[in-house]
Amino acid sequence: MFSSQYNFQMAVNDFQSARMKAGIQEVLARITGKSTQLLSYDEVADKLKLRARTERGMQHIPLDAIVGSVGRYTDFTRTFLPLSDNDQERWSRVKTAFMESSANLPPIEVYKVGEAYFVVDGNHRVSIARQEGLVTIEARVIEFKTDIPLTPNVQPDDLIIKAEYAEFLEATRINDVRPNVDLSTTSCCQYEKLMEQIHISQYLLQEERGQDVPLQDAAASWYDTIYIPLAEAIRDRGLLHWFPNRTITDLYLWISENRANLEKELGWEIQSDIAATDLILGRSVTSEPGTWRKARTTARYTDNLFADILVPLSGFQESWDALDQALIIAKRENAKLHGLHIVETKDDVESADAQGVKTRFDQTCADAGVTGNLAIDVGDITLRICERAVLTDLIVVKITNPPSVGISALRSPFRTIIEKSSRPLLTVPAEASQFKRALLAYDGTDRAKEALFVATYLAEIWKTELIVYTAPDGSKLKADAQDHVRRYLDIHEVEAEYIISEHGAMDELKKTVEERNVDLVLMGSHGGTVLQQVFVGSALDYMLRESKVPTFICR
Repeated sequence: MFSSQYNFQMAVNDFQSARMKAGIQEVLARITGKSTQLLSYDEVADKLKLRARTERGMQHIPLDAIVGSVGRYTDFTRTFLPLSDNDQERWSRVKTAFMESSANLPPIEVYKVGEAYFVVDGNHRVSIARQEGLVTIEARVIEFKTDIPLTPNVQPDDLIIKAEYAEFLEATRINDVRPNVDLSTTSCCQYEKLMEQIHISQYLLQEERGQDVPLQDAAASWYDTIYIPLAEAIRDRGLLHWFPNRTITDLYLWISENRANLEKELGWEIQSDIAATDLILGRSVTSEPGTWRKARTTARYTDNLFADILVPLSGFQESWDALDQALIIAKRENAKLHGLHIVETKDDVESADAQGVKTRFDQTCADAGVTGNLAIDVGDITLRICERAVLTDLIVVKITNPPSVGISALRSPFRTIIEKSSRPLLTVPAEASQFKRALLAYDGTDRAKEALFVATYLAEIWKTELIVYTAPDGSKLKADAQDHVRRYLDIHEVEAEYIISEHGAMDELKKTVEERNVDLVLMGSHGGTVLQQVFVGSALDYMLRESKVPTFICR
């Protein structure tokens, strides 16, 4: 008798300790904004439109997956700490029985929805099991089917979003024709935006077919032709990495809105995957080497590598050589050309000279059968080029004032573009090239590997003949670098001619280009330290000054 009274008093003490913890949790919840409230099963059932009751029998279920209750959801916190002093007697008696019994707690009864559980009978047993540090509890499980994913970390506010999702699925029935669809979002009022897109698709389909199109069919068409391509681009580019705790659909909606804003701002038609990149990078004028290659790796094997090409045009006659080169690439790649003309003031945007550039650009593209659009912008030329470059795959520029030698080379606008732009740069010194024979200047650096990526693509897709040129690095020949190139090209079944220079003089590189009738040079951007580039010289700067063929510069 004494032992039983002692155990009961210990249980009362445990209850009071649990009540204090519940009070602390409630205070912290007000500070953090994260709810400690159990979910109401009735509310969940109504919002998620539960159906198809199935008996699952006796199971051991994880205690931390129990997120709500049928009827007593206001009596306990999310971790099943007691909230009412009136529960002391009942809670303590159940705890005493557990202390005095060698057996486990009697089984409870729960409803299962998704991956979450709701207590039908046994709330006190769950509370005590949680305080005792148990991981699982035996339960009779009754499962209700739902089309809405429900996980144990769901919050009360999340139910509003999930209710909207349930209504969306009920209206579109897209889950019937696309069973594995996942259009979950993390914020309210997003399904109205999706429904608006589906209604637009429905209207366009009806116009095309000349007959009524059911909303379900329109939803399936929207999903296949509009949603999935952008969703795949989000996955391919790993964009979710930048947005923890967000979903594919979250990014889809943000990018859709971003695309419209970009098109309005830039005066260009922007592809969705490009808008995705802008969303992540914020049109930063700098990025790590390899950014563009990583973004385009998938396209390199499934589509054309250069989908969007930026062509700055000064208005001077010689700048149009860049457009001639860009047109050749655009035709081969089925790419869009984005012209860019920079003026000094806003008043100059509508000037006859600026509009003349636009008219000539539009007409030249039309005559060539290439989709093109020219934007007229105001500001610093190099900065505007770098800002817009992130929205494209390649910059094609006419080189009229190549970098000089010494310290003055550091002030070259070309150097600024090369160093700050996140995209490859193709310089055009004279006439446009057909890229029939290319020389890859390879030294094994990361930036040279970017050039190898492009060179391999041209050899495979354009059937460009390839020469791999390697010069000494100090006293050591880069034979190991060429071994890397050989292995890489062998994997892609690309043949090449290999040259290892004995001296490495920059004029020897130029001589090789001339003697082998090379019409394109590919190389990484500036290497070495700034001091080396100033006092020893840069091979890239040398080629920009001396070469008569286009130079494809990667970073």
